[in-house]
Amino acid sequence: MSMFDHQALRQTITDGADAISVNAIAPVLVARAVERHEAELTADGAVSVRTGHFTGRSPKDKFIVRDGLTENSVWWDNSGAMSPHHFDVLLADAIASLTGQDLHRQDLLAGADPRHQYGVTVLTPSAWHALFIRNLLIRPGEVETGPNATQVTIVHVPHFKANPARHGSRTDTVIALDMSRNIVVIAGTLYAGEIKKSVFSLFNFHAPRQGVLPMHCSANLSANGETALFFGLSGTGKTTLSNDPSRPLIGDDEHGWSADGVFNLEGGCYAKTVKLSASAEPEIFAATRRFGTVLENVVLDAGQVPEFDDISLTENTRAAYPLSVLPSIAKGSVGGTPRTVVFLTADAFGVLPPIARLTPEQAVYHFLSGYTAKVAGTERGVTEPQATFSACFGAPFMPLHPGVYGEMLAEKLRSSGAAAWLINTGWTGGGYGVGKRIDIASTRRLLNGALGGALETAPMRVDELFGFEVPLAVEGVDSKLLTPRATWADGDAYDAKAIYLAGLFRKNFEKFGGEADASAGPRLAQAAE
Repeated sequence: MSMFDHQALRQTITDGADAISVNAIAPVLVARAVERHEAELTADGAVSVRTGHFTGRSPKDKFIVRDGLTENSVWWDNSGAMSPHHFDVLLADAIASLTGQDLHRQDLLAGADPRHQYGVTVLTPSAWHALFIRNLLIRPGEVETGPNATQVTIVHVPHFKANPARHGSRTDTVIALDMSRNIVVIAGTLYAGEIKKSVFSLFNFHAPRQGVLPMHCSANLSANGETALFFGLSGTGKTTLSNDPSRPLIGDDEHGWSADGVFNLEGGCYAKTVKLSASAEPEIFAATRRFGTVLENVVLDAGQVPEFDDISLTENTRAAYPLSVLPSIAKGSVGGTPRTVVFLTADAFGVLPPIARLTPEQAVYHFLSGYTAKVAGTERGVTEPQATFSACFGAPFMPLHPGVYGEMLAEKLRSSGAAAWLINTGWTGGGYGVGKRIDIASTRRLLNGALGGALETAPMRVDELFGFEVPLAVEGVDSKLLTPRATWADGDAYDAKAIYLAGLFRKNFEKFGGEADASAGPRLAQAAE
């Protein structure tokens, strides 16, 4: 790890500030954000903010410094490169832009396991961004602090405009990561998710060298302490299904799997709020009504009450709040070695079964594929689903080649004996526009059967095309639902769509070349016979 003097860098930045707020607590940051007109309060005391032009991440503006450490390890097909010289100029200019400003410094932790911990200092002129990251990372004192935490410094200058010619950026927005010194510069965007994801990207780069598998997933515990992992892209139900009052939550989004078990990287949740309701997601809904929660781009009505169905600003509306506001969380944000690994997909083609058991090889295949299918925006008049593949269910944040993470997962599954399941929360009886969404009650029964072990001895059929095992019957679930072809009015149409989807899987997997095993994927040759 880097021996860079982060204390000296932080001192240099704070020396130039007009005033410095160090580790201010939520009430202070809320008051400052409102006083400076950065934010307004909702009727319940949450903090409502707008992020302007950027309502999501800017992946094309993210760069990693290309140096001796990263040259032969970063997956450059997936990452932009910045020279050390350009980064140093960018860093110097970003620091200079903070001279004479009021500055907020937050010294936080990432990694609930003290043996795999990061000491993250965020320096920003924005009070609400300081509150955001204080909500999302681990506040000192909440978990045991390790003596040798890797130091990280994030220089957040949202109103600073980068110069592509001077800084080697693509536009005046830039997210630049120096992996050798663990320094991040974020400029030209108010979207707070860039801060959170920069920490995750650093962790994803360094963790494998410590034998830790970094994971973009949720994690929770059973009543008797058994750990389950939930991988899934946006819209698949990852947050909804992992937030279960009967299963304490380890964490919502980012974890490490070490030889000792699973630990949360964060101390908070960054939940999507689009169409949020008290009946469907009561824990998340309640968190949005808490003092100090940050609501990003959520429209408020005349009474300052959030309108979660209003997506006029963006569909990517968010709430950032500490884990501590949830009713059921795991002590210390850690859990033992996983017993169950769940991959979630929302297949809008209506092809995949609602649940399937995966071999370790198939689990790695689906992990590397990271598949879901989204419905195109109806405002464009497009109803055909669009397949999305994101390696490791988080490709934008994975600096190394996906094969590195895939091999680690394969080893973890073999050594742990964890069961792996693919759960489809998408469509049945046809694709989007013809069929209907699989009901949440059936999904929960299937999930509970997988988590509780009831499905381990259930009779199974082998899917001829995809090769995984599918239960023949599950108590409380319509058996017809378990055979997708039987739910379609036209079996031939199902066959054609299934072969089409299998072809998308195969085509996507080609980008991994010979570095990943495609044999655990769909069997197109058999399907054509």
